[in-house]
Amino acid sequence: MAFTATITSKGQLTLPRAARAVLDVPTVDIEVVGDTVVLRPVRSVAGALSAYSGPKETISRIRGKVWGEVGRARH
Repeated sequence: MAFTATITSKGQLTLPRAARAVLDVPTVDIEVVGDTVVLRPVRSVAGALSAYSGPKETISRIRGKVWGEVGRARH
């Protein structure tokens, strides 16, 4: 299936209703490979954050790691 969407001047993109229906989730992972963008449905927030977790990790520590990476990505 292929869908077309427009990126706004603010960098926002609205997925067409048909694409959202196929994905059936409120959150997606985005991967850019060359000139291809891949959207993958995230079935749970826990699944999306699993890369940051380890033994006895608390949500506060995971959140701190995520924000640390966000800060580094902006520089």
